[in-house]
Amino acid sequence: MTAWVYSFGGGGADGDASMKTLLGGKGANLAEMNALGLPVPPKGAS
Repeated sequence: MTAWVYSFGGGGADGDASMKTLLGGKGANLAEMNALGLPVPPKGAS
């Protein structure tokens, strides 16, 4: 089954830099930042 929503932040990420085509540059970079342990707000946070 194909995932339509990929989340990142809050201690976990569904993607990584290798998924740049799918996630876009911003999404892939946020996922990588999360993997490095940098603080990334969860989706929907203001």
